[in-house]
Amino acid sequence: MYACVCHAVTEGDVRDHVMAGACSTKEVRAACGMRPGCGSCVSRICSLVNECLVQETVAQDTMIEERDAAVVSAA
Repeated sequence: MYACVCHAVTEGDVRDHVMAGACSTKEVRAACGMRPGCGSCVSRICSLVNECLVQETVAQDTMIEERDAAVVSAA
């Protein structure tokens, strides 16, 4: 699905840029080479960025918990 029709940026593109280190809508727009357009994509891109960052944080927390559990069980 398109996150920005004006620049043909897909949700996958947004997720890829967040995984590559973009942490804001502005950074994603810059990484995609997006120039100002109608602006209707801003809220969608913001939501996708936040969604990806939350998923990344949960994944990191899970890895830390699993590591800690392995250390405790090994002791």
